[in-house]
Amino acid sequence: MSSKSKIQEYDLKYIWHPFTQMKEYQKESPIVIEDSDGIYLIDSDGNKYIDGVSSLWVNIHGHKSEKINSAIKNQIDKIAHSTLLGVTNPSASILAKKLIDISPPGLKKVFYSGDGASAVEVAIKMAFQYWMIKGRSEKKKFVCLEDGYHGDTLGAVSVGGIDIFHSTFDPLLFESIKISSYDSTDKVLKDLKKVFIEKGSEIAGFIMEPYVQAAGGMKVATDGYLNTVRSLCDEYEVLLILDEVATGFGRTGKMFACEHDNITPDIMVLGKGLTGGYLPLSATITTQNIFDTFLGEYDELKTFFHGHSYSGNPLSCAAAIANLEIFESENTLEKLQKNILFFENELKEFKGLKSVSSIRNKGLMAGIDLVKNPENNQKYEIKDRIGKKVCDAALKEGVLLRPLGDTIVLMPPISINESEIKKLTKVTYKAIKDVTENNV
Repeated sequence: MSSKSKIQEYDLKYIWHPFTQMKEYQKESPIVIEDSDGIYLIDSDGNKYIDGVSSLWVNIHGHKSEKINSAIKNQIDKIAHSTLLGVTNPSASILAKKLIDISPPGLKKVFYSGDGASAVEVAIKMAFQYWMIKGRSEKKKFVCLEDGYHGDTLGAVSVGGIDIFHSTFDPLLFESIKISSYDSTDKVLKDLKKVFIEKGSEIAGFIMEPYVQAAGGMKVATDGYLNTVRSLCDEYEVLLILDEVATGFGRTGKMFACEHDNITPDIMVLGKGLTGGYLPLSATITTQNIFDTFLGEYDELKTFFHGHSYSGNPLSCAAAIANLEIFESENTLEKLQKNILFFENELKEFKGLKSVSSIRNKGLMAGIDLVKNPENNQKYEIKDRIGKKVCDAALKEGVLLRPLGDTIVLMPPISINESEIKKLTKVTYKAIKDVTENNV
């Protein structure tokens, strides 16, 4: 048995894959990714694929970044892990300063976790306990958006709004107040004000993904709305929690999406691209006011009794430091602007496809909606698996994608160049046309 065959056998026999219907998966021959080169993934047969979704939206500067590789190698020769409970380590401390230096003004303290959902849990618990300590125990509800996604742990699911992912677990969740999705930003603001007027005294926090609802279908908000959100939260004494897990680290053209409107949240959640796509690490960043509220004598029980075994892991933090240093040394955000414009021009070509009903992007985050009949917006049936079929067709042409239902997601590493963008979009265009028009 070849090495590839053995890996495939073990995979099918022992692994339960996330967000995957295993009955369907077990009928296929899994691609075994063994190597990488820049924005390309390389399988066990030597085939190269553009990493069109950044390995689930985490990779930033491409694979095998020399600087990040070196940082991890240097760190592992010293120590791989030590607890952050009561002691510190150089990587965690240096990274915390770097994160505060690039965060919106007013954010001052970093709490480390292992992934985005964990960091959201931290934000929810912090906001809840903040008001308890303040003597405002009635403020314990959270407002969130329909089609919002903040992770798969129960607290994060409680403030999520994607039924296909979340409805099964309704009996396990705490109740949140859901308002409109980014299908209409004006309605979001109208609903938000109405909820605050009616229940503001009971609301601890409002959590949202700034500008792009990623897992909700790459829905993009209209410009300038965050200023109104910030003002409303201030007026009704509600903590604003911005989930920048998917939108952070250059994805929208800014380091963080909230910078498009120059606002500062009370709590900002980071993950995915924090280490450049190398190792698990997330952060919940708060204001000095929130941090100071938790200060007191031990017997006052103001301590934030929450933590993770691998909080501030030195290896992960070393990778994250190198990730941020690449942004600095290579002027990544400045160079990115030209590629965003090129990407947007390429996306315009998709308007000529009969099955494409909508194309949206913010920076290098894009969603392309496919429908059976655009004239009456007739959707494909779930059993048609059109999104998957398009991605399967693209894979044959050297592009690895992952759909959200019948929305084709394009979210490559931000290090992608113009020729690679052109290949990504041309292959995706052809895959959509072949599957939806040519029955290939």
